[in-house]
Amino acid sequence: MVVESYLDNGAPVGSRTVSKFAGLNLSPASIRNVMQDLEEAGYLASPHTSAGRVPTESGLRLFVDGMMQSAAPSVEEQRAIESQIRGDGPIEEALAAATSVLSGLSACAGIVLVPKRDAVLKAFSFARLSSSQVLAIMVGSDNSVENRLVSIDPAISESMLSEAANYISARLSGLTLSEALERLDSEIRAEKAELDVASQKLVRDGLAIWSLDANDRPVLIVRGQSNLIDEAAAADLDRVRQLLDELESKEEIARLVDSAREAQSTRIFIGSENNLFSLSGSSVIAAPYREAGGKVVGVIGVIGPTRLNYARIVPMVDFTAQALSRLIRPA
Repeated sequence: MVVESYLDNGAPVGSRTVSKFAGLNLSPASIRNVMQDLEEAGYLASPHTSAGRVPTESGLRLFVDGMMQSAAPSVEEQRAIESQIRGDGPIEEALAAATSVLSGLSACAGIVLVPKRDAVLKAFSFARLSSSQVLAIMVGSDNSVENRLVSIDPAISESMLSEAANYISARLSGLTLSEALERLDSEIRAEKAELDVASQKLVRDGLAIWSLDANDRPVLIVRGQSNLIDEAAAADLDRVRQLLDELESKEEIARLVDSAREAQSTRIFIGSENNLFSLSGSSVIAAPYREAGGKVVGVIGVIGPTRLNYARIVPMVDFTAQALSRLIRPA
């Protein structure tokens, strides 16, 4: 009762307030004693002397994990979400739209982790920068051009650089990076690679640097940061500023959201349970979405203050993740 009242209005909850709830046949004195016990157990806290109590992060966690009763999103909410998640156009547009509508419905900032796309090779070359460093230049099937620095053995000659680049362009074009690495390893095992040991390492290093880079740089879309600055936030501007600063560090947020990939459904991070939000006291609700075969390809969710309507937002995030999954793996 304390948690639900606090989540509704954000104000500390006193014993007289609780005593007025229907079906609770206890005196204010008895309620004060129970609330005192809950405070000593670490589930409630008093922000000011005789000001009532608010749930702590431990209290919120207990409520979310064991007491909260949630229901499916309303028909209107489901329609609003599904109307933004359509199959025509790039998947990134559907993801951005889903994030925006989720942000609007939840009054939080919407976040989505975009699936990592394995680039398809079209052409490849090396340009020497120094005796121990070259620039690996990859042209993708969409004609995009990307450059990466690669450290090499100073003994590598210009002819070996050309040989390695020609091998990639001739033998591995049309493949994704992971497929190219698999074929290279397969041909080396079958002694069909027609490359010496040094050139084999050069080819592998040139391809692998993109794969590592893609894994280390998940793409995060954030929508609706302005929802975090409302009338209720006016009394706690320092926390809001801290949260907005944290949102600027998309790489850290992306790693946190990415950790929800292993969840079967929705995962909830409350306040300082994660070091990233130890100062702002924020919560993240996130759920994975899947492609055909059930493989997780991304995560969608919301971020906001710990005083969220968890019972409403958790099923909303879960429904959005399921809608995205249906889009990616149509029947």
